[in-house]
Amino acid sequence: MADYTSRRIMMVDTQVRPSDVTKFPIIDALLSVPREDYVPDHKREAAYIGENIDIGDGRVMLEPRTLGKMLDAIDIQPTDVVLDLGCGLGYSTAVLAQMADFVVAVEDTAGRAEEAQSILSSQGVDNAAVFEGPLTEGAAKNGPYDAVILQGAVEVLPDTLLAQVKEGGRIIAIFAQGALGEVRIGRKIDGVVNWRMSFNAGAPLLTGFAKDAEFSF
Repeated sequence: MADYTSRRIMMVDTQVRPSDVTKFPIIDALLSVPREDYVPDHKREAAYIGENIDIGDGRVMLEPRTLGKMLDAIDIQPTDVVLDLGCGLGYSTAVLAQMADFVVAVEDTAGRAEEAQSILSSQGVDNAAVFEGPLTEGAAKNGPYDAVILQGAVEVLPDTLLAQVKEGGRIIAIFAQGALGEVRIGRKIDGVVNWRMSFNAGAPLLTGFAKDAEFSF
């Protein structure tokens, strides 16, 4: 029987803390959410490796360092309502749910959305809900959001999503740029999202966020 608890501690101590992620709520959430339960069964042994984990359909669970640094940059508060786009099987949603007031997650395939909701429910995560739909459309009826986080890379972000960021709210995404992407954090001030570079990380492009996507009707 694998000792996942000690692997979780090792993940935080060797992958997350050395990347200058030290805020207690992030460390606490990463130590308490069982990452191995949110990957496909045949990937459980690989749940704590320091790289993106393929969960099928060209999608990944972001490596712990990347997720940790994104959470650090976007600075989730206990009162925040968060939009988690491309939640996969729900790991990022479970981590966010430990830190925020409520998490609305979106998955673009029915199977993944149902599985994520099922795992979250079985883990007792009751302040999160998973919806199925195009990631580019977000979940406007539950917005606007204090924070929006995308679990994969983008080339462009549609205005429909930016509109779901609350005034004064934040959005974070990995912008694809060759082999290594650039994580940027945006803050909405006077209705406009102002971006700044945070750090480098790579991930596959999320469906619908390629540059020419806005012209494919």
